[in-house]
Amino acid sequence: MISSIKLWLFDIDGTLVDTGGAGMKALKEATRVHFGAEGPELDLAGSTDLGLVAGMLAHFGQPEQVEGIESFFAVYLERLEWNLSNGGFEGRVLPGVTELLDRLAGNDEVTVGLLTGNIAAGAATKMRHYGLHHHFGFGAYGCDFADRNKLGPVALERAADFAGRNFSPEETLVIGDTPKDIACAHAMGARCLAVATGGFSEQELRDFGADEVLADLEGFLG
Repeated sequence: MISSIKLWLFDIDGTLVDTGGAGMKALKEATRVHFGAEGPELDLAGSTDLGLVAGMLAHFGQPEQVEGIESFFAVYLERLEWNLSNGGFEGRVLPGVTELLDRLAGNDEVTVGLLTGNIAAGAATKMRHYGLHHHFGFGAYGCDFADRNKLGPVALERAADFAGRNFSPEETLVIGDTPKDIACAHAMGARCLAVATGGFSEQELRDFGADEVLADLEGFLG
């Protein structure tokens, strides 16, 4: 399978990094600042940031307006940056990630990008903080669509613009840690490598239909 993969698309949280709760705290802080109250329980496992905010707006009975969404994300980004740099959260790059990305960077035949529920600015903040930003020149993000399953075609289009060639779903691999990553990959016709470094076990990821499942990315590709 791996030899035919020319486009590698990575999820962030639970796949590349664990922020130690800095991201969740930033979302909760932004909710309190923007809405003046605690919001609903947040399920971050594969959700898009835009989808989360849409749920909050519905919870508080507010209309989905661009100004309100942008205002929320402005607070979120400020708090995310502070939490990562000063909040004392024990975040980390997950096992095998740095080695795999370095290995892929040395292969001129493959292209690497992001396919994440994070908004673009949030993804950039996390990748910079953990020293992974230089690996990713493009991505599809949680500010493109609320529905994660719509992000695959966006990723393919941006990958083509970035690399100067088209990629078929058959030569694309999505790497993630949740059932929503698996569903997103299959919605675009790609395969999914699922890693049990988030909140789901290897067996659960198999049950949700991942094409391949690993405990983590340590030693992947040898």
